[in-house]
Amino acid sequence: MTDTSARRFSSRAVVPLAVATALGAGYAPIAPGTWGSAVGLLMWFALPSTIWIQALAIVAVLVAGVWSGGVAEHHFGRTDPGQVVIDEVAGMLVTLFLNPVGWIGAAGGFLLFRAADIVKPFPARRLERLPGGLGIMADDVMAGIYANLALRAILAFRP
Repeated sequence: MTDTSARRFSSRAVVPLAVATALGAGYAPIAPGTWGSAVGLLMWFALPSTIWIQALAIVAVLVAGVWSGGVAEHHFGRTDPGQVVIDEVAGMLVTLFLNPVGWIGAAGGFLLFRAADIVKPFPARRLERLPGGLGIMADDVMAGIYANLALRAILAFRP
């Protein structure tokens, strides 16, 4: 067994990799970030719409993402591996936080977040440079903040 395959099947990495990949969504062969965002959308839908539950969920996902993202970087041997999509889950939760939307509005928030995550407006791209799991999470949280504000602006001007 090679060193790489031994790391791949390390029992200590199973839980953090499950968290980092959003229970395997990050292993999707096409657009894993979009699949991770979809997991975030489903999680938002499953949560009660109270401010405290949503805020607690965001904090929990952020803490879990920083921890598991750091483990995943070590496991995959590179910075911000594509399999790590817990950051997209957090970004979606931030995007929809305190926005009074149903499924149509949530779908709009999904598109806004994906656009902000891809474009990475300032300072999101710079936040990627933070070390370990913090860098993995920070740029997507910033993209989520931008998407949240854009969604609020759209909602403010709807008829």
